[in-house]
Amino acid sequence: MLVTQVIANGLVLGGIYGCIAAGFSLVWGVLNIINILHGSLILLGAYIAFFAHQLFGIHPFMAIVPAAALLFVAGYLLQAVVINRVINATVLVTLTLTFGLNLMLDNAMIVAFKADFRKVTIEGARGSYEILGAALPADRVAGMALAVLIVVTLFLLLKYTRMGRAIVAVRMDRDAAALMGVNVVRTYALTFAIGAALAGAAGAILSMIFPISPTTSSVYLGKAFIVCVLGGLGSVPGVLVGGIALGLVESAGAVLLGPDHALTIAFLLLIVLLLVRPQGIMGRKGYQ
Repeated sequence: MLVTQVIANGLVLGGIYGCIAAGFSLVWGVLNIINILHGSLILLGAYIAFFAHQLFGIHPFMAIVPAAALLFVAGYLLQAVVINRVINATVLVTLTLTFGLNLMLDNAMIVAFKADFRKVTIEGARGSYEILGAALPADRVAGMALAVLIVVTLFLLLKYTRMGRAIVAVRMDRDAAALMGVNVVRTYALTFAIGAALAGAAGAILSMIFPISPTTSSVYLGKAFIVCVLGGLGSVPGVLVGGIALGLVESAGAVLLGPDHALTIAFLLLIVLLLVRPQGIMGRKGYQ
């Protein structure tokens, strides 16, 4: 029974973690930018959902659409106006830039929202599902289902739309894509905007499941980084695989060593995987 519960908790967490990391992986894989701002964008999406519920009574899952839309616009403008100026610079330059932007956004959220932990509470939403003897909170199961749906939608977008194929082409070979008529600058902006929108959607889901505070942005950034490396850089199926791997490891680690050491075990797993298979579980050599 304990093993079943651990696996069930890991799978539910894994689906949510996959959504957290999807935008981070996309931006890193296409723009070659390690977006330190990603964790703060997730929290900004969570606050949009929180205040949408507090002020207008909108369910956090319904707030996914406005949160994603607002962050899409913000992400597009941020990339086009600021980040695109250093897009051809070294990774250290873009890393420093997004780190600075992250500090600015974190401090702005602390001033605006304070550092108190908050969580959306829906009356009558409590409950659980029993699956093969394992009890799972209803909000986490619903959040996991939405998170997986969002990641699957991203996969279909990249595979079957003109914009998605342009993004994939730029990721594979920017110069060849430009010769074939792809507007690389616009594609970069769209990619960053999609990554920001995914962060906002993930934040809206998290607002109902975990307490939120501007001080926790680094936690979500760390999880996104681990999932991205575990699954394989730029691989959409990889973020689900990496998310499930992290969820299972954290769930098992929480039982064996306590919740405080679950993330430590995840980082140890990351180190081992980097030594054994640096391209990740679903990654391919040449696409690191």
